[in-house]
Amino acid sequence: MRRRDFIALTAGAAAAWPLAALAQTAKVYRVGTLTAGPPVSSTADRGAVLFDGLAKRGYVLGQNLVHEARGASGKLERVPLLMQELKAIGADVVVTISYPAAAAAKASGVPTVLASGSGDPVRTGLVESLARPGGNVTGIADDASILSTKRLSLLAVLLPRLRRVAMLWNKDDLGMSMRYETSANAAQGAGITVQPLGVREPDDFNEAFAAMTRHPPDAILMGSDSLTLLNRKRVIDYAAEHRLPAIYEADSIVRDGGLMSYGADTRESFERAAVMVDLILKGAKPSDIPFRLPTKHELIINVTAAKALGLTIPPSLLARADEVIE
Repeated sequence: MRRRDFIALTAGAAAAWPLAALAQTAKVYRVGTLTAGPPVSSTADRGAVLFDGLAKRGYVLGQNLVHEARGASGKLERVPLLMQELKAIGADVVVTISYPAAAAAKASGVPTVLASGSGDPVRTGLVESLARPGGNVTGIADDASILSTKRLSLLAVLLPRLRRVAMLWNKDDLGMSMRYETSANAAQGAGITVQPLGVREPDDFNEAFAAMTRHPPDAILMGSDSLTLLNRKRVIDYAAEHRLPAIYEADSIVRDGGLMSYGADTRESFERAAVMVDLILKGAKPSDIPFRLPTKHELIINVTAAKALGLTIPPSLLARADEVIE
């Protein structure tokens, strides 16, 4: 080998060595997602929003970021075990969906961002306050009292003679139970009678349907958690068969044939969750990151479902809709 070629080769190797060493020592972050429902995909729906937000901040899947997805698929007893798996593999931060997932993450001590479905984090004891969470949890909170009042007011626009509302929720989910209480108080304050239909397992929906058949309500309001979402088609079908208008929290139910939904803009919530994950990965403590309330809410109306129910959606309600499904 010629001397000058040797010098060029060794110089090139010397220049490349720091880059190779950096690649070998660069931090690879592990972000876990935990839900009481199906595991979150990093490439679809809310998971895509979360990981797109992280990519914009320099965390790229397959390079310096690993996604560890865990989901209990409605089996709540599995949630704490799945959280322990995330802790054991060294998750740097966990993003949760649902109160059971949030409670398990809090108990683990792993830094946690509540993205959605956790209910009021103060009332459930997840945090000390929204401004100063304390502990290992921060995230996005919802104002159940405002949302419940709004959902009822939307039903009242659709049904001016609204007097009786059946409320479906998961009694084994503390966050959902407290949301039911808030909704019931809002309804009673508006002079509306509440038909409480708490469920704990799929078979309980049969009892709920039988109760509504015996004492028909004017409308249905259903909370969204892993149990009710997994059984959403049964509720949609019952409402259609008995010509009962229903309002839901999740827009996915309306896309599946439900009448209408009103809730926080999922994209905004998961974009904000990405910001909080970034702060934690950069060294911030969840206890010092204030909770945020959604600023965007969406009303989705399914006109096809309305026609099947024999309902005409008032123009004023259609004008307020963020999306109308034909």
